[in-house]
Amino acid sequence: MIAYFSPYLGKEVVLTDERYDHIKKQHPELLPEYEFALAETVRDPDSVRKSMRHVNARLFTKYFDSIRDGKYAIVVIVTDSLPEPRDWIITAYLTRKLGGGDVEWKKN
Repeated sequence: MIAYFSPYLGKEVVLTDERYDHIKKQHPELLPEYEFALAETVRDPDSVRKSMRHVNARLFTKYFDSIRDGKYAIVVIVTDSLPEPRDWIITAYLTRKLGGGDVEWKKN
């Protein structure tokens, strides 16, 4: 398990071994080579969007011109209150374009 501090959320965000393996298998373009992008996106996002799929999820986004001629890293963070409060990464991936979801916060 890995924990990253999110200044936006004001707390630690957990990446479990199971979710790490999921991302590595489903999105091999991101992990393990660009693990730094996942961490940096949680720590210093360009924007945070509300998920269109899950009411308790946010998409943290950050653009990296150094990744494959320019890609966005997207990290999906779920906030749970039961059975105990926690914020955890459900998935992450790279993309050329940002999709939907209302912007909750954007870096100036």
